[in-house]
Amino acid sequence: MTDIRHDWSVDEIEALFALPINDLMFQAHSVHRENFDPNSVQVSTLLSIKTGACPEDCGYCSQSAKNDTSLEREKLLPLDEVIESAKAAKDTGSTRFCMGAAWRNPTDKNLDKVIDMIKAVQDLGMETCVTLGMLEKHQAERLKEAGLDYYNHNIDTSPEFYGNVISTRTFDDRLETLKYVRDAGINVCSGGILGMGEKALDRARMLQELANQEKHPESVPINMLVQVEGTPMFGIDGIDPLDFVRTIAVARIMMPESYVRLSASRTDMSDEMQAMCFFAGANSVFYGERLLTTDNPDSNSDAELFARLGINMQAVSEEDPKKVCCHA
Repeated sequence: MTDIRHDWSVDEIEALFALPINDLMFQAHSVHRENFDPNSVQVSTLLSIKTGACPEDCGYCSQSAKNDTSLEREKLLPLDEVIESAKAAKDTGSTRFCMGAAWRNPTDKNLDKVIDMIKAVQDLGMETCVTLGMLEKHQAERLKEAGLDYYNHNIDTSPEFYGNVISTRTFDDRLETLKYVRDAGINVCSGGILGMGEKALDRARMLQELANQEKHPESVPINMLVQVEGTPMFGIDGIDPLDFVRTIAVARIMMPESYVRLSASRTDMSDEMQAMCFFAGANSVFYGERLLTTDNPDSNSDAELFARLGINMQAVSEEDPKKVCCHA
C-alpha cells in the first residue's frame, strides 16, 4: 500500500479529505501499520533557549516584538541550564531534545553557542534538533559538521494563505532554508499550523508543498493554533476537531515513512481526539509542560494516556544510544 510519491495533485488531496471518515481512517491506519509499529510513539522535548523580542510579525506568535503579549524578553540560556533541561527530559523518556531560539536568523557568533549546546546534548545520548529561524548555506553546513540530527523550519500554511500570517519573510524564504538544510544532509522537520482561519484548500496545499519536496520531511509536526492574547489571531474561530484528525490522516497517507507529530495545543485536545490522531497515523509528540512559551500536557498525564491506549514510548537503542528503536 505504501507508495512514496512527490507528484500529488490538489484534486487527489481534496479527494482524500472528502472520504467518509471511516474510509479515510482505515486507509491512513493501514499505511501507518505498514511502515511503523502502530502502538509506539516517539517523544521529543522542546526548550526555548532564547525567548521573545523576535523581529518577525507572525500573527500567531507570542514571541514577536510586534505583538503585545507581555512576554518578557530573555537572553540566550547558559549552557549548564540547557544541559540540566536535557537531562530532565531524558529521565522522563524523551529521546530527542529540541532547542528553539526567537531569531529571524542566527548570527555566526550565536551559532557557535548553539553548537556547544548541540554537542552537550549529544553527549547525553539524545537526538538533537534546533529551530533558529532562517539559515544561510554555510550555517546549515556548520550545523551538519556539529552533528545536528534535525532542523525544524515549518512552512506554517499554504503559499496562498501565507501572507495572512506573516509579512516579514516570504514562503520562498522558508523553502530556501529547507533546501540548505536538506543539501547539508540534516534531517528536515517541517509542518504547519491549523486553525488560523485558513480554508480546507489551504490545508491541502500545505500538505502538497511538504509531500512534493524532493524528499519528504523526516518529521512533520502538525500544530493546532494556540490562541495567545495580544496576537492578531487571538479570538479567531478554531478548527473542527474532526478536520484536524482528517489532516493527520491525509498527511500519513501522503508521507508514509515520515513521523507525524502532534505538537502545539494538545492541552485543548480531548484524550479521545488524541487517540483518533494516533490511529490516523500520528506517532510523535512533544513531552513536557512547556512548548517554548505555551502550555503542554505534563509528563504524568501523557504517561497515563499512553498506558490507557496501550502505546509505548520509543526507547533509546542499546546498539546506538543516539538513535531510537523503531519498535519499542
